[in-house]
Amino acid sequence: MSAFAVNAGRPVDRGEARLLGSGLAALVLFLTVFVLLPLGTILLRSLYDREDVFVGLANFRAFLATPALMESVRTSLTLSLLTTAIVVPLAFAYAFALTRTAMPGKGLFKILAQIPILAPSLLPAIALVYLFGNKGLLRDWLLGHSIYGPVGIVMGEVFYTFPHAVMILIVALSTADARLYEAAEALGAGRLRRFLTITLPGARYGLISAVFVVFTLVITDFGVPKVIGGSTNVLATDVYKQVVGQQNFGMGAVVGMVLLIPAVLAFVADWIGQRRQMALLSARSVPYAPRRQPLGDALAMLFCIAVAGVLLGILGTAGFASFVTLWPYNLSLTLANYDFAELDSAGWASYGNSLRLAAWTALAGTAVVFLGAWLVERSPAARGLAGVVRFAAIVPLAVPGMVLGLAYIFFFNAPWNPLGVLYHGMAILVLSTVVHFYTVGHLTAVTALKQLDREFEAVSASLKVPVWRTFWRVTVPLCLPAILDIAIYLFVNAMTTVSAVVFLYAPDTKPASVAVLTMDDAGEVAGAAAMAMMIVYTSAGVRLLHAALGWGLGRRTQAWRAR
Repeated sequence: MSAFAVNAGRPVDRGEARLLGSGLAALVLFLTVFVLLPLGTILLRSLYDREDVFVGLANFRAFLATPALMESVRTSLTLSLLTTAIVVPLAFAYAFALTRTAMPGKGLFKILAQIPILAPSLLPAIALVYLFGNKGLLRDWLLGHSIYGPVGIVMGEVFYTFPHAVMILIVALSTADARLYEAAEALGAGRLRRFLTITLPGARYGLISAVFVVFTLVITDFGVPKVIGGSTNVLATDVYKQVVGQQNFGMGAVVGMVLLIPAVLAFVADWIGQRRQMALLSARSVPYAPRRQPLGDALAMLFCIAVAGVLLGILGTAGFASFVTLWPYNLSLTLANYDFAELDSAGWASYGNSLRLAAWTALAGTAVVFLGAWLVERSPAARGLAGVVRFAAIVPLAVPGMVLGLAYIFFFNAPWNPLGVLYHGMAILVLSTVVHFYTVGHLTAVTALKQLDREFEAVSASLKVPVWRTFWRVTVPLCLPAILDIAIYLFVNAMTTVSAVVFLYAPDTKPASVAVLTMDDAGEVAGAAAMAMMIVYTSAGVRLLHAALGWGLGRRTQAWRAR
């Protein structure tokens, strides 16, 4: 064994071990430079005033002494809690209908629930303006209340966060042991009793995750309150105003730190809950199969139709408005709103920039994420180094996009930083987007890799097959579905994101999501709706392409699953 290192019982050539260790060290350097150091810089910047004079905690004292900023904190918390209280029960009922009833059309309703993911958060706000604004077709439905403020923010955030909660709760409710229900029924427990004693406890950790995910998404979202918030200030828009409007980077850093607190607390609470979660299925478990109940299935289907109808209605309103000549006076159709050269300084170039951003994020991000996860799981390097990677890979999940974008300003725009050459180029947009959405891709890759027996590498090593050849010929094909999922996740999020890139773009790299924001600010709401719909069309098209590509490649690389 003198020529080999040992990793979990698997012999690895010492040269290969050094190569894997170097790769893991490079990954640690990447995550340190692009995740940990920028976040440390924003903390340091909060201790300086707008003249770059060190003032210690003076900015924090000024924040606490500013009534408007403290009101933003209270408003953000209130709106986030209210939205969470609305979304989670709706999402639970929707997920329950898809998993615990025998209603028809479940696949269709599951797809319809994901519609908001294809659009930037700006889109529901724009659609609500068309429906309930001063010239909205349904403005009387609000009974005298204005859509520009808390009402509009909550309505827009419900649309934006609903699919995230549904995905979590579908997973939570899909896992159930039928024997528990059979035993409860045999003991005479009614449907309500079975729901309260079996269904809810079994899904409690999914509910906890859904609560914290929705709360975090709302309190950190920038798009909805920016478009429809009116005079209502929240923390995310305060960061934007302090940095872009007042050029007060010190106070902007303070607000960013305050915005980071609830997101981190929610992340930690969810993490603790996940650690306490126990397996619900054993080797002897019997999968739960819902029985047909005509009345219950009909009610579940009516509920899903109503919810999906609202989602489609909001998306359809934005889509229709993008083709209308002048809402609501002249509803004749036109393509003038898609003539972006007349509506925005960047014209169609912003859409092209988003395609480039999304393509590079998907390609480079998927490579870095999957290779990094593979190094963590398969490298014989010291456990401490792998532990650093795991920690740094999880951190972005708790960092709001606004805070990450602000951190990148301070870090990459610093005169002492040689990486400043990346600032205001496409590279900084790609890097920030990859980092922003790194965690989900990393966890997806790790989950896929953990499903592969290490015996594959052991056999390859015993046959003296280089580790990189095993990776390319065995690991990648077996994990191809997960790799495609990571790529499509990064692509769609790169198309729709606005919170981080709004601080980092240059005139020649403005993405489409930011163009939506600038056109809306300029009063070109129809043009903003048109650009938002271009994002939706692209995201939906790529999703369909992903499904077709996954099916085709799956037949070639996943045939073993059918045996």
